Amino acid sequence: MLQTRFIESLILIFSLSLLFGANCLGQETKESFDPHHQLSIVLSHAHVFDGRDDEGHREVLSLPSWGIDYTYHFTQKWAAGLHTDFIVEKFAVQKNLASGQEKETIERSYPIAPAIVGIYKLNEHWSFLLGMGGEFAKEEDFLLTRAGIEYGYELPKGWELLGSLGYDFKWNAYDTWTIGIGIGRSF
Repeated sequence: MLQTRFIESLILIFSLSLLFGANCLGQETKESFDPHHQLSIVLSHAHVFDGRDDEGHREVLSLPSWGIDYTYHFTQKWAAGLHTDFIVEKFAVQKNLASGQEKETIERSYPIAPAIVGIYKLNEHWSFLLGMGGEFAKEEDFLLTRAGIEYGYELPKGWELLGSLGYDFKWNAYDTWTIGIGIGRSF
């Protein structure tokens, strides 16, 4: 069920991103922009406010993570991509349940969280992203909605230095926010 919803959400977001891009392509001249791909690697920390320590007490967790982001820029303002976060630690977290239900602590082992995102580039440096995806770990999988802001600084020969701030709302689970720095290469 979760995997079906995940795939349907990814298809919808990717289709909408392509539709927006196709509508915007006619507004730019060929000389001003060439569509391109970008691959980035991001070193970040994922912060979980509903974390639990070894005794089960509430603890804010700061977990090391990596991001591998593929993005296709089809106009100067619009892009779509697959942004994947990897938390490289095991941890315990309190799961958000419907009201009236007993609180539940769950274990997470090295979760991987890919999301299809649509990206709007506000200006030369700032971009906003929104998308859907899933978080997958051996214990349990969750559907997620991802929102984020990125600041990019262009370097010579197609390289870009970037900073990112993201928020993952995991449906019926827990939330995570990430802050990171990375480098990308356009081709």
